[in-house]
Amino acid sequence: MSLYSLIRPALFTLDPETAHELTIRSLHNFGGCLPAACRRADSPVEVMGLSFPNRIGLAAGLDKNGLAIDALAAFGFGHIEIGTVTPRPQPGNPKPRMFRLPRAEAIINRMGFNNDGVDNLIANVRAAKFKGVLGINIGKNFDTPIDKAADDYLACLEKVYPHASYVAINISSPNTKNLRQLQGASELDDLLGRLKASQARLADAHGRYVPLALKIAPDVEDDQLADIAGALRRHRIDAVIATNTTLARDAVAGQPHASEAGGLSGAPLAARSTEVIAQLAKLLASELPIIGVGGVMSGAGALAKLEAGAALVQIYTGMIFRGPGLVGEAIDATNRFVAQA
Repeated sequence: MSLYSLIRPALFTLDPETAHELTIRSLHNFGGCLPAACRRADSPVEVMGLSFPNRIGLAAGLDKNGLAIDALAAFGFGHIEIGTVTPRPQPGNPKPRMFRLPRAEAIINRMGFNNDGVDNLIANVRAAKFKGVLGINIGKNFDTPIDKAADDYLACLEKVYPHASYVAINISSPNTKNLRQLQGASELDDLLGRLKASQARLADAHGRYVPLALKIAPDVEDDQLADIAGALRRHRIDAVIATNTTLARDAVAGQPHASEAGGLSGAPLAARSTEVIAQLAKLLASELPIIGVGGVMSGAGALAKLEAGAALVQIYTGMIFRGPGLVGEAIDATNRFVAQA
């Protein structure tokens, strides 16, 4: 029996957001006492021109402000993605805004990019000792008009660029009003064009190329997904992260909290996320890598993302239900896949 299996019942008696905040604070304060993860040797892989010690990473959202980077690294992740961060601090949506669906191993959240702002996140990154692959996920403030959204992304990119291994562009959260409009063809073309121009300028200024990854929603029709793939190729974006949370509720209909507004994550998202990965793999024809995320609750779930065409896999909700042991299990499963490939 793992330590987490003993702790989880107590955490699940708390409001989900309270449990989340308690966990992050505890990791921040006491994470230095955690022993490094013990497992078989990693299988390094190069993606986006970066060297990853293994294919399993932490998805954005767990550590929005970069408070627990060093502690999370001790779990064995091959990369850690923090954020989503916005130019200015913001409280997010009114509480309650996070709900467990234990029977489905799922979470619904409508957090709304609650974070302490990009300057605070950078201070936390500077204080961390972590030297591995660090992704920083950026977004827009809730009160920035959608036609000015690019200004927020550019402001964040400018600030995080010197501190990130790669930067993730979050245009797919369902919890910021109108944000997913940025996945539309003309809006996406404009945003990606401006981000790539800024990336080129920053690469010259800093003498270092920092890749850009676009995070997309699972709730897209086939023709829109084809348009997104075309924009990714046209603008030479370095990777795509598939997928964010879903607005669909078919898999949890009738369960407590199923009607709550927000994005659904966890086991019910697994099939759709993997389907989007497979579609993207065909559309992109290996021109850029896919980072698979959504409903990874086991080593087999991580393996399914690789088999569908992902180069890397991220987890988050699975950690809530399975604990840190999921990281090693997923690494072992993906290592076997690499060995057999």
